[in-house]
Amino acid sequence: MTPLGCCLFDTAIGACGMAWTRDAIAGVQLPEATREGTRRRLCRAFGEVPQGEPPAFVQQAISRIQALLQGTRDDLVDLPLDFSGVPEFHRRVYEVARAIPPGEVLTYGEVARRLGEPGAARAVGQALGRNPFAPVVPCHRVLAAGGRSGGFSAEGGADTKLKMLEIEAARFGGTPGLFDAP
Repeated sequence: MTPLGCCLFDTAIGACGMAWTRDAIAGVQLPEATREGTRRRLCRAFGEVPQGEPPAFVQQAISRIQALLQGTRDDLVDLPLDFSGVPEFHRRVYEVARAIPPGEVLTYGEVARRLGEPGAARAVGQALGRNPFAPVVPCHRVLAAGGRSGGFSAEGGADTKLKMLEIEAARFGGTPGLFDAP
């Protein structure tokens, strides 16, 4: 479904963007180096969507994302997402990722096993690399084997991913030290 509007909003990690349909979030854009860069990337994903005042459900989503990126624990699982145009495998990956609570992580391989496809770790990583809903679909909570950060398609790459995990006080394997992993 074509988004009806979009807006930029400030967070603890920079200016994010959001596009929406009548009753769901069409996409969320993590910060680029500049506000204009964030807007351009949002437009690349959705076309020239008019900027506007977000409806109430989008304003609530923005407030919750802002709080999450300041360290408030909120899994955001009840936020409505527009999955039209999202491939079925990606949807399944996103459902598993959405079930990861703030402060916890899984590996790409663990996500693949939860999908019943233990050999699909690389495909899981590719699906998460195309995630149009970060951080509502918290792809930053999925790591490579051994606690390594793995890739991250947002501006700043793995550094942004690790910053988001640090904000959440994430632990790997139930113990502190995530950020000391090789």
